[in-house]
Amino acid sequence: MIINEYAGSGGDAMPWHFRQAKIGLLVGKRTWGGLVGFFGPGEDLMDGGVVTAPSRGFWTPNNKWEVENNGIAPDVEVELDPQAVREGHDPNSRSRPATAFRSREKSPSHLQEAALSQIPARCRAARSASG
Repeated sequence: MIINEYAGSGGDAMPWHFRQAKIGLLVGKRTWGGLVGFFGPGEDLMDGGVVTAPSRGFWTPNNKWEVENNGIAPDVEVELDPQAVREGHDPNSRSRPATAFRSREKSPSHLQEAALSQIPARCRAARSASG
């Protein structure tokens, strides 16, 4: 799964669950660690806005606030070069095939096929040819 520092809320929760389920590797940058929520209506402001306050958090089975203010660290860190991204190059997409093959041994077989089906055929062929 590709993650980055702009992911929060569900972008923090999903990688945490992905790792706990041992589905595969997390690739990219640490998420920002904003995993709290609120319940109920907020307080209306005179300008039409609303103010809310967090009333829910993500408490893990380890009895810790593991995600809030920490984020989720990747298994494989990939630095995004802003200039390369502006030019249309995505460092995550270059690391994805190699990472998927490395995580193959760690994933249950029914998930491996689903993950490998996402890799372009030319990359699978190159991997098979290299041994």
